[in-house]
Amino acid sequence: MDFNKIRGYLFILILGLVSVMFFYTVKPFLYTIFWAAVLATIFHPLYQRINKRLKSENLSAIATLALATIIILVPLSTIGTLVVGEAIDGYTALNNHQGQISETLASINNFLHTNRYVTRFNINDAVISQRLDDFSRNAVTFIYETAKAFTQNSLEFIGLFILMLYTLFYFIRDGESLLNKATYLFPIGDRYEHLLYKKFKSATNASIKGTIAVSAIQGILGGILFAITGVPSPLIWGIIMAAFAVIPVTGTFIVWLPAGLFMLYAGHIWQGIVILVVGTVLISTIDNVLRPILVGKDLKMHPVIVLFSTLGGILLFGISGFVIGPIIAALFQSFWEIYEDYYHNELEQK
Repeated sequence: MDFNKIRGYLFILILGLVSVMFFYTVKPFLYTIFWAAVLATIFHPLYQRINKRLKSENLSAIATLALATIIILVPLSTIGTLVVGEAIDGYTALNNHQGQISETLASINNFLHTNRYVTRFNINDAVISQRLDDFSRNAVTFIYETAKAFTQNSLEFIGLFILMLYTLFYFIRDGESLLNKATYLFPIGDRYEHLLYKKFKSATNASIKGTIAVSAIQGILGGILFAITGVPSPLIWGIIMAAFAVIPVTGTFIVWLPAGLFMLYAGHIWQGIVILVVGTVLISTIDNVLRPILVGKDLKMHPVIVLFSTLGGILLFGISGFVIGPIIAALFQSFWEIYEDYYHNELEQK
């Protein structure tokens, strides 16, 4: 019996068990750690420039963290204030238009009774009215529940955000040494390990850059649409729409859908129809068209792979999936490139 082999197998088994236990210990905070790693990758060049001047790793990391916090928090606070203000104004306007909304519903009911083409279909106006009423109630309930969930999750978000900043400080300061340690322990060779890190970095930057670019385009289109249809404060709503476009789970429909319904109920029929049609056909679908092209161009990856990896990432990992999905696809592609490079001679002979 070879006790050295038994000792080696036993050590690997214990190492695996301890690693699994550690994974489940930090599992509730994996997304926090992931976003800290993503932001550290983005802000590390800034840290290096600051460190050249300050010559102090701690001070440079603190300065970089402060700038990153400002860059993240200022837009979030501004957009949050705009959303709350416009929501209050919209609620007030909705109450002020109750009479006009009733007139609109009465006009629809009258149209169903008097139009000779519609009457041929024997449409039950009571059913239509009930459906409209149900749709209105469901839309209002959805908006209310979304706002309620956002408010209830604010404290949790603040706590996780603070943890993310704490982790980000150490990732910025110690990221290079942590990466060197990981490449030392990973048994596939430094050249391939640096290739994988380069792909991770490229996928992260490409996903975020592509998301910001597409969101800006959606916000501009939404602002123009609202200006044409006479929605108040189109510039502000365009900014809000761009902000929600960054979040794949909600998207822009959370802005243009209530706006279109409000315009319909307020008696502005063609404006409401235009908002709903353009929002559905153009604004909501442009994300699936442009994002794969922009991200795939930076990653040298086919747009179809980018599209499905992004959608699959969102389904599996939620809001973070729009970055995680392309990263997994990029690593998948990298491992096949490593395989091709490592077995190049064998493949040529075959």
